Amino acid sequence: MKIGYLQTNPIFSEKEQNFNEIEKLTANLKADLIVLPELFATGYTFISKEEAVSLAENTNGITSQFLLKIAKNTGAVIVGGFVEKEGNKIYNSAMLVSNKGVIGTYRKIHLYYKEKLWFSPGNKPLKVFKVNGVNVGIMICFDWIFPETARTLALLGAEIIAHPANLVLPYCQKAMVTRSLENRIYAITANRIGQEKRGNDDFKFTGGSQITSYDGSILSTAPLDQIFIEFVEIDQNLVRDKKLNDYNDLFRDRKKEFYLV
Repeated sequence: MKIGYLQTNPIFSEKEQNFNEIEKLTANLKADLIVLPELFATGYTFISKEEAVSLAENTNGITSQFLLKIAKNTGAVIVGGFVEKEGNKIYNSAMLVSNKGVIGTYRKIHLYYKEKLWFSPGNKPLKVFKVNGVNVGIMICFDWIFPETARTLALLGAEIIAHPANLVLPYCQKAMVTRSLENRIYAITANRIGQEKRGNDDFKFTGGSQITSYDGSILSTAPLDQIFIEFVEIDQNLVRDKKLNDYNDLFRDRKKEFYLV
């Protein structure tokens, strides 16, 4: 299975310009799974809820139509972040799109910083989607700091975690090595680069997108400050065995009676 990410530098609120950049990066590309950053088409640093609402869409909006186009051009299933509107609420979401349309969405559970002012916390349970015979789970950015997120996806059967992100803290890339190792799964963290100074906030995004493996190895690492795209071939069968050795199985050895949750 060929999996990978695009590390981009979105222009705030300029959806069409951001679409064009991704279309250029994926020209002549063929893959099975492509992960784009969190809020890849809108940018991140909102200054009001009204501004975030103005950029929100449902799963029939221009972002889903764009991802459908990329899925058809590449043959891949695409995971990309967007501002999702439902009723009078908006969510920091990611959608999973194949060449046939939207497969599903995930709404970010753990909101970071002022996201809590703009977005409602995710109200959908963590879920695993079947992608070309492989189980793919989705989490978004700050979800990484709660190990329960990745563990729940793994217990649900995820073999790959797609992880769109707009990281500003310096810890995630190292932590995702552990998330992959402790759950024996692959993870694709698609981060962005650049800087957004809006209102009272000045965010510099950390780049360093990566693909981490079930054995703790790093299969791909992006630069910290450059637009970048990379893909690797993986053997998904290797993550279906949760044994570290002949005596230790990471899931069967869990002692739930001693855990608080």
